Amino acid sequence: MRRAALYASNVNARDFLASLAGAVAFGGAFILAALPAAAETMSGALALAYAGNPDLNQQRAGVRVSDENLPRASSTWRPTASVIGEVGYNYMNSTSNTTGTLLNQKDSSVPRGYGLNITQTIYNGNRTINGVRQAESNIFGAREDLRNTELNVLLNGATAYMNVLRDTAILDLRKNNIIVLEEQLRQTRDRFNVGEVTRTDVAQAESSLATGRSDYFAAQGNLQTSIANFRQVIGIQPTRLEPARTIENLLPRNVDSAVQIGLAEHPSIQSVLHSVDAAALQVKLVEGELYPTVGVTASAQKELAANGYPHYDIFNAQVLGQITVPIYEGGEVYARVRQAKESLGQARLQADLQRDSIRAGVVSSWGQLDAARAVVQSSRAAVKAAEIALDGVREEAKVGQRTTFDVLQQQQILVNARVTLVSAQRDRVVASYAVMASIGRLSAQNLNLNVVVYDPTIHFDQVKDKWIGLRTPDGR
Repeated sequence: MRRAALYASNVNARDFLASLAGAVAFGGAFILAALPAAAETMSGALALAYAGNPDLNQQRAGVRVSDENLPRASSTWRPTASVIGEVGYNYMNSTSNTTGTLLNQKDSSVPRGYGLNITQTIYNGNRTINGVRQAESNIFGAREDLRNTELNVLLNGATAYMNVLRDTAILDLRKNNIIVLEEQLRQTRDRFNVGEVTRTDVAQAESSLATGRSDYFAAQGNLQTSIANFRQVIGIQPTRLEPARTIENLLPRNVDSAVQIGLAEHPSIQSVLHSVDAAALQVKLVEGELYPTVGVTASAQKELAANGYPHYDIFNAQVLGQITVPIYEGGEVYARVRQAKESLGQARLQADLQRDSIRAGVVSSWGQLDAARAVVQSSRAAVKAAEIALDGVREEAKVGQRTTFDVLQQQQILVNARVTLVSAQRDRVVASYAVMASIGRLSAQNLNLNVVVYDPTIHFDQVKDKWIGLRTPDGR
């Protein structure tokens, strides 16, 4: 009955193990049960990322850069005007002998003049029209690239948030596990001293403790990495994070619907389709160089002290129509037309490639979500079974059929099962966001984030008809 006596002498250890068994709850709020009261939410963190992430902000700036291509393309619709002014010094020394008398005349003057030139293109092979359309296509493509960056930033933010939650909970479990293993080692040594176990049992307990400490240090490193990634994506250090739930209620009902939505709405597909439009217009732009160019030039000019004569003034004004018909350009334009057509074919193939990529991404992320659901369910069953097994071992230990070593060993199994559950629930949340991203619907609006949604059309409307001005709409 020595085993029962030894077990009875360690009631405090059993109480500790019982409290540890309930330390980490599972369910919707599984992952931070051992942490202080929450201060940050998933929505709040994603709102910070949406407002301040450098990658997202630089992409917004890139869209504003693209907006300026429209007034540049439209500029050939408009006249160009220039003012000319000139001034100089003229010295004249003339000698004549027309009547047998030698005449010598010396004079100096300040010739000067000013004028105005205006040029207006009437027709240039529709290059202006096609250039404007191409600029619009590129702008629309830049907006889709911005949407793609937004969903990637939000997905990275959700992943970073869940990684910190997971690694915090795992670190706490590993820390408690060290306490359990230290107690296990102490009791094993006590049993060794009274002759119940051998030196091998002690070595096994020491090895388990060393492994537990190694797992703890590894968990520390993982948490530091997750915190660094959180800081990079969200922009602040994580403090007290609230538990997060999946967004499966925002997803389509089945994978086929998800694929159809992804093919129709994903920004990377929309972006490459705009690239196809821009490539088609590039063909027309180059072909336009083979067409005649028609323009009108008006000029007015006044010269004072013209030709060096102090009192000789000239005023000249004219309007000229001009037509230029290209005959042969050495084959360079024809080569660029063929090149543009090949680029168009390449863009269409890239569109097909992108569709296949999105289809594969949707199916893959949906499969990961299904797998995560199944793993969560099986992990919950494993935790429940481990809890029942721990209760049974404890009861058997009361009557001497089990030792404290058996109790602590079963407790370790329960801790490992809970670690698996924590990871599985993290995977389920991240997978739900990944599916949302794969179909192109992961956005601040669809997540109902408390942010001012960035509208790229505001800057576009401010600059599209701008004829003059050096300052950007924000005053720079």
